Amino acid sequence: MQTNLLIAIKNIVTKPILDIASYYKAHNRINNVGESLEMYIKDIFCNSLDLDMGEKLIKYKNNFSYLGNQNNPPDIMIKSGDAIEVKKIENFKLAIALNSSYPKDKIYNTSPMITASCKMCEQWNEKDLIYIIGVVKKEILKSLWFVYGDCYSANREIYERIKNKITSGLSEINDIELSETNEIGRVNKIDPLGITYLRIRGMWGIDNPVRVFDYITTLNQKNTFTLSVLILKNKYLSFPKVDRDNLEKLSNNDFKITDVKIKSPNNPAILLNAKFISFVIK
Repeated sequence: MQTNLLIAIKNIVTKPILDIASYYKAHNRINNVGESLEMYIKDIFCNSLDLDMGEKLIKYKNNFSYLGNQNNPPDIMIKSGDAIEVKKIENFKLAIALNSSYPKDKIYNTSPMITASCKMCEQWNEKDLIYIIGVVKKEILKSLWFVYGDCYSANREIYERIKNKITSGLSEINDIELSETNEIGRVNKIDPLGITYLRIRGMWGIDNPVRVFDYITTLNQKNTFTLSVLILKNKYLSFPKVDRDNLEKLSNNDFKITDVKIKSPNNPAILLNAKFISFVIK
C-alpha cells in the first residue's frame, strides 16, 4: 500500500515517540538529534518504527523514490506521492531558515536547485510539498507542524521575480564580469589582478507556521507534545478513503480534525477551504 501523510499522522497518534534522541541511540546508534528527527519522519511514513536498520532500509526503498541531503531539497520524495522537507528548530516560534532555497508551494522537476538524481528518480513533473517542522528541546520532541506548501508559500513566480530583479541589477554595473550560477550572482575579477570573486547567495527564511496561522490555532507551550497539520480540503479528500476513515476513527478530545478557512498565500482576500488536524499530549 502506498504511504501518505494520513498514514504518518495515524502512526504519530497511536505510537508517539517524544524522546527521539534516546530512542534512536538505542535502536540505531544515531547520536545526532537532527538525524533522529529525519529518521523518525521516515519511519512514521513507512510503518518502520520498531524495525532494525536492515528492515528499515527495505521499507524506505519500497516507499521512497529519493532521499536527499541538506543542500538540495527535498529531503524525501514518496513514490508517486508528495515531497517532504524536514526542519528542526529549538524554539516554538523561531523563523524557519530555508537558506538558498526560496519557499515553495510545490516542487518542480525543472528547478535548478534539485539534483539530477532527484529529477530522474521516477517519472514526475511536479509534486506537492510538505514542510515538516519539529521543535526539539533537550533531545525531546515537543512539537511537529506539517503544512503543505500551497497553504504556506506563494507561487514560485513571486520569489523568482525578486531573485531575477537582483541578478539583472548586477548586470547593469559597469566593468564587472558575471558568471552563470544557480545562486543570485557571481562577480569575477573584482581586483586589478583578476583573482578575486564575489558570490552572492540568497538566505531565505519564512515565518513559523505558529505565527502564520495564529488565526486558526493557538499554541499551548505547557503541553507535553503538540501535533498540527494543515492541508487543503481537496488534497485531504484525494487520499484513499480507507486512510481517511482510519484517521477519523481516532477522533477524541485530544485528536481533532476540523474544517477551517485560510488566507490564500497568493491573495489574502481569498479564503481557501482547508483541514486542520491537531493532537496534543497534555
